[in-house]
Amino acid sequence: MYAAVLRAPGPIERQPLDYSEVPEPAPGPGEVSISVLACGVCRSNLHMVEGDWMPNTPASLPIIPGHEVIGRVKALGPGVSNLAIGDRVGVQPIWSTCGQCEHCIGGHEHRCRRRQITGETRDGGYAEVIVAHAAFACKIPDSLSDTEAAPLFCPGITAYGAVKKAMLRPGQSVAVLGIGGVGHLALQMAALTGANANAVSRSPEARTLAEQLGARGAYAPAGNDHGYVLRDGSQDAAIVFAPSDQAVAEALRVIKPGGRVVLGVAQSVGAMDIGDEKTVLGTVLGTRQDMADVLGLAVDGKLHAVHQDFPLSQANQALQQLKAGKLRGRAVLVPGA
Repeated sequence: MYAAVLRAPGPIERQPLDYSEVPEPAPGPGEVSISVLACGVCRSNLHMVEGDWMPNTPASLPIIPGHEVIGRVKALGPGVSNLAIGDRVGVQPIWSTCGQCEHCIGGHEHRCRRRQITGETRDGGYAEVIVAHAAFACKIPDSLSDTEAAPLFCPGITAYGAVKKAMLRPGQSVAVLGIGGVGHLALQMAALTGANANAVSRSPEARTLAEQLGARGAYAPAGNDHGYVLRDGSQDAAIVFAPSDQAVAEALRVIKPGGRVVLGVAQSVGAMDIGDEKTVLGTVLGTRQDMADVLGLAVDGKLHAVHQDFPLSQANQALQQLKAGKLRGRAVLVPGA
């Protein structure tokens, strides 16, 4: 099969992903092999490909990135009974968990310390075929296209968890900072709670997209010369998917005393006035039940994943456009395109 393989990390401008023929994987016990139809491109893929997370991630080299996968079951490993050959399924970042720790038992399997991650500890979806753990492969409703469904399996589930943690109520106001692959979905989900969802982005194009998706208002961050800015203390909560310390500072500026900032990116918080009693918390991924909930929202027409499609052979170019901030929504790789 063909795959975009990371053999040695490096700047994406040097095209470190090697599009080449590699052996097709076969499923083991409890696993399935899946013919990939679409795979979303995540900023975490870019970090891994450029070596930002070495030496811990990836777990080994060479490795095939990609963790937002839609495909059809091609073969069943021993013991698989929940899927059949030909089923259209999705694979999210969590490849598997231990199923035994306090997090797994307590309904927070995404926090499992022994979890396996698609495309980081196991080969991912930048390929024509991927092997997945059958218990973590999710059937896809027929009403969703391959390229529309793929971004739901990381941005969708990540945005869903962030909005839940923001604890929004009807009539409240929330700022979503960063209207990219995840933020444009978080904006839509925040509005579904009945809150006034406001977008904050340096990009005029992203602000226009936010308005098209129903944002109550679209603003620039403080210090930007173009666009209106939110007033200090005007928001009940803020959700940050812009990868910068300045975005975190902006979120803390715009929320009220007692407000909440949910971080979906790993950035520095800096000094805080404890007298304001503001809460900052992180969020990552979600559970299989969360994934089912996200798919339900999309099927009901309440959630729309904006995407740009690329042939699998252009994985390097898709990541370059992501790094340059030139994407509208999410990039999706399509094998055979």
